[in-house]
Amino acid sequence: MEACDTTGTQTASGYTEALFNFTVATFLRKMLRREGAKVVMTRRNNDGLGPCVNQRSFIINRAHSDVAIDIHADGGPVNGRGFTVLEPIADGPNDKVINSSDVFGSYVHQAFRHDTPFGISDYYGSNGYISRSDLAGLNLTTVPKVLIECGNMPNPQDAALLTSPKIQREIARALNAAIVRFLTGHWPRGTA
Repeated sequence: MEACDTTGTQTASGYTEALFNFTVATFLRKMLRREGAKVVMTRRNNDGLGPCVNQRSFIINRAHSDVAIDIHADGGPVNGRGFTVLEPIADGPNDKVINSSDVFGSYVHQAFRHDTPFGISDYYGSNGYISRSDLAGLNLTTVPKVLIECGNMPNPQDAALLTSPKIQREIARALNAAIVRFLTGHWPRGTA
């Protein structure tokens, strides 16, 4: 069990992580639907607070999703930059999807390095990865899933990228490519 989500971190100018997350997710949903995917989002809009992370996991599980991704931006140190893929640790409910989550995480990592302007985090994780046993959103989900910290909102350079609609679309395209690769075995043309 975890405390329910808030709007998360924000840039120095007040652009919230919640707005970033929802905007990228909306772009990604549109791209995946063009690919023929059925998309389940755990929030219908960016008004107020969405369901708590344990409830979000149950939504994903009940939908019998083939794959899931948590889209985030980090609230790290001001001098820190880059992305990190957070992967689950086996803790019972998710035991059967650890290997497939790791594979999916490698596709997200590869797509992010190839298709976005973000480098690997220089302050969090190791080589752009970290395993976490304390995140209900990852560890209660019974489908392959990772969480991506797309960049660091307190860092001015990352913040400029994270708040750019052009870069938000690039992030969505990279995530779309990783999901397509995971589900079909092939990278979409022109990606990773």
